[in-house]
Amino acid sequence: MPDFRVIPSIDLLRQRAGVRALEMAHGAAATVDALRHAAGELREALQSGAVVGDAGADIERQAAQSLKTAARGSLRPVINATGVVIHTNLGRAPLADAALARITAIAGGYCNLEYDLAGGTRGSRTVHAESLIASITGAEAAIVVNNNAAATLLILTGLGSGREVVISRGELVEIGGGFRVPDVMRQSGATLREVGTTNRTRATDYLAAVSPSTAMLLRVHPSNFRIEGFTERPSLGELVAIGRRLNVPVVEDIGSGCLVDDIAGEPTVQASISAGVDLVCFSGDKLLGGPQCGIIAGRKALVDELRVHPLMRALRADKITFAVLEATLSEYAAGRSARTVPVQRMLHTTADEIEARCMAIAEQLAPAGWRAAIMSGASAVGGGSAPGLTLPTVLLALERDGESASSLEGWLRLLDPPVVARIEHDRVVLDLRTVLPDQDSLLVSLLKTS
Repeated sequence: MPDFRVIPSIDLLRQRAGVRALEMAHGAAATVDALRHAAGELREALQSGAVVGDAGADIERQAAQSLKTAARGSLRPVINATGVVIHTNLGRAPLADAALARITAIAGGYCNLEYDLAGGTRGSRTVHAESLIASITGAEAAIVVNNNAAATLLILTGLGSGREVVISRGELVEIGGGFRVPDVMRQSGATLREVGTTNRTRATDYLAAVSPSTAMLLRVHPSNFRIEGFTERPSLGELVAIGRRLNVPVVEDIGSGCLVDDIAGEPTVQASISAGVDLVCFSGDKLLGGPQCGIIAGRKALVDELRVHPLMRALRADKITFAVLEATLSEYAAGRSARTVPVQRMLHTTADEIEARCMAIAEQLAPAGWRAAIMSGASAVGGGSAPGLTLPTVLLALERDGESASSLEGWLRLLDPPVVARIEHDRVVLDLRTVLPDQDSLLVSLLKTS
């Protein structure tokens, strides 16, 4: 009988075929560190009275697992079965196939990010995606920064620093992560001038607040809440009329970046431009369904002023962002976004289509010991978009003998890739609205083999 308490030296461990393969895949230094860590843990276990069969095999196995975990990184793909389409915690918008192909084309080599191909001279990255944004929205000009908070900050700093910005008290919102509009305004150097009340603001309130120090009238879409009941808010047209009358720019932050007019209650960029706002800013990774970025569109004179502002360099987008954004916008320009942009496709998927997928999965899981039931439910738009709007859906409720809903939900998150679901009425439910269609077979495989 071998002495199971004898731990092989690192040099002996490195002679094993499996360890040599680990060194080829992960490098000698990382592998040796992993072996030493695994050997140390085994030594502590043996001192506590544990019994092992083959110390070398145990150390190799543990080292291989730790190396695999480290190589995988902390950012991992997951299957979103929550039914929240724009799930901020799960990376918001999944990208269209055209966008993924564009990443490969641009990221794998050099590109004309800041090079004028026609003139053979240095160019500006701020021109990329501009023509597409302008043609889709009707804006005169546009620029792209790294997110919509940055867009708001750039507008306020570039046009309002040291001056007053008039905004309704009912629009001093906070969105995810503690991001508060008043805080951003203070960082920009602009002075906040609140008008109206939380629930009622009239056009006359704006009129009374305008003074020679007024830089702009700012309108902010509530994004993640609604005020109902005894409320009043001037229309965007009324606000634009005041701005024109007093020669004060009107700026609107609509947040979601909606480019289609069939999402109830959600304003579109086109409608804002058509109403005459001077600038509108919005996100690229919400309802638009593209990369994380902030887009500013509107009057050319104002956009050009922001284009050369010193803060622009700190907030600028990179080549991958431009590649993804242009590819996504091209799907809108071609009139096929409802089919090809995942966020739009999910929003337009019917409950009947989801039910057919649920039934197919339930049938495959039955022989594997799962109890699967079909039930009606509701999906959410998410991402601070379309507050209060739900979409009718069909849910797949899963149960397994001997497991509570909470333990089962936790177990799903430990799969590879993890499956993020939700619990309703003490049952784990999967909403396939947010599961990509080509993930159905993977989901079945994970549940049948685990």
